[in-house]
Amino acid sequence: MDTQWRDKKLYPALGIFTILFLLYLNFNDNLNFSFPQIFIRQPQMGFVGVNQTRFFIKNENKKTQALTFEELYINGWNSYWLMEESIWVSSRFRVSQMLKRGAEMGLSVCRTWAFSDGGGPNDLQLLPGVFNERVFKGLDFVIVEARKHNIRLILSLVNNLKAYGGTAQYMRWAQEAGTNTSSSRDAFFTNPTVKAYYKSFVKAIVTRKNSISGVKYSEEPAIFAWELINEPRCESSSSAAALQAWIAEMAEFVKSLDKKHLVTVGLEGFYGVEKTGNIGLNPGKWASSLGVDFIENSANENIDFTSVHAYPHSWIKGINSDTRVDFLSRWVDSHISEAEKILKKPVLFTEVGFPSSIQKNGLHDMNIFLKIVYDKIYESAKKRKAGAGALVWQLLVEGMERYGDQFSFIAWKHPSTYKLMVEQSCRLNISTQGLSHKKLNHKNPCLANAS
Repeated sequence: MDTQWRDKKLYPALGIFTILFLLYLNFNDNLNFSFPQIFIRQPQMGFVGVNQTRFFIKNENKKTQALTFEELYINGWNSYWLMEESIWVSSRFRVSQMLKRGAEMGLSVCRTWAFSDGGGPNDLQLLPGVFNERVFKGLDFVIVEARKHNIRLILSLVNNLKAYGGTAQYMRWAQEAGTNTSSSRDAFFTNPTVKAYYKSFVKAIVTRKNSISGVKYSEEPAIFAWELINEPRCESSSSAAALQAWIAEMAEFVKSLDKKHLVTVGLEGFYGVEKTGNIGLNPGKWASSLGVDFIENSANENIDFTSVHAYPHSWIKGINSDTRVDFLSRWVDSHISEAEKILKKPVLFTEVGFPSSIQKNGLHDMNIFLKIVYDKIYESAKKRKAGAGALVWQLLVEGMERYGDQFSFIAWKHPSTYKLMVEQSCRLNISTQGLSHKKLNHKNPCLANAS
C-alpha cells in the first residue's frame, strides 16, 4: 500500500471534510453553503374537506389513484403550548407524549397556537415579517409529530387576547413604525398597515416548507384547518361591520394561498344585537355588545365551518349548577340547529372547558357538563347532522402544569374523565366508519370494547 499517498492526500482531505462538517452542524443557518438536506418519510394521510354540513377525509390510493371518502366526526382537544415546547430539543418529548397519548385515547384533532408575537427570544414573529427560525422549526416538529400519530391540527394564526402578543402587539408595531392608529383595539380590523402585517405573517406560515419533512404547510394533510383569530371580540358593537369585513378579506386571502385546507374564524359563538331572536341564548347581555355574531360571521363563502366555545362557569357568575347545565344544553342545541338549517356548514365546538374540582353525587362536575356536549355530538353524528365534534380545553402532560388554568387537566390522572373521552372517540368512530376503517399507528382504544 502507498502509505505516502495516504499520509499526504487522504488524511488531510478527511480532516478538512470533518472540519467543514462540524462547521455545518453548528453554524449551518449562517453559512453560504449547505449539504443536501434529507427529509424524513411520513405516513400517508388524506386531506379533510367539507360536504355541506359534514367533514370527510379524502383518501387516495397511490397505486391505483382511486379516491375514497370517509366521514369524520371529531373528538379532540386543545394543547396551545405545543410549538413553544418544541423550541428546545430537551422538551420535545413532552410534545410527542401529548400527541401519542391523545391518539391512544382515539382523539383525532388537536387545536394549538401557530403564533407568538413579540420581541422575546422564544417568539415566532419578532417584528412584522421577521421570524425566529428556531421557533419555526419547533412548529415544523409539531406538525411532523402530529402526522406520525395520525393527529390533525387546527392552527390558530393570531390571538385576540394579550397572551403571546396578540392583536395588541400588532397595534404596537404599527405605532412604533409611526403609523397613525386609533387608540381602540378595534383598529386591528381596519388599519391598512396592521392588516398588511397580519397578511405578511399568514403568508409566511401558509407557504413555509417544513425543515424536517420538506412538505409545504399548504400541502400538509396533517393540518386540519387555519383559524383566523382566537376569540375575536370588539370593544364596541359599533365595530361589528369592521370585523365582518376583516373576516371576509382574510378568509379570501388565506384561500388565495392555500386551496387545500379548511378555514374557520375562531368564534366563541355569541349572537349580536341585530339577531334579537337568538340574543336570549347568550350567557349574558354583555355578549351581544362585542361586535360579533355567530351567524353573520360564519356565513362567508370562504369560511368552511364554524366554531363555538363553551365556558358556562366563567361566563355565568353566581348561579347554581343546574342553571349552567340548562344554559349549556340550549347553547349546544341552538348552534347545531343553526349550522344545519341556516349556515349549512359543520359546527365544531373548538373549546369546551369545565372545572374538575367540583363534585356532585360522587361525579366530577366536569364530567356532567362534558357528557352533555358529547351526547349531543353523538346524536348529531348518528343522524349525519352538523354537530361535527368537540375539543376539550385543555390537556396537559406531566411537567407542563405551568400552562394550566382552572379548566386544564392531565387526562390519565382523572380516570372517569379519561374513560368518558375514550368512549366518545369509540362511539363516534363506530357510528360513522366502523372499527375496520380506522388505521392507526398506535393501539386502537376501541378494539378492547368491540364485540
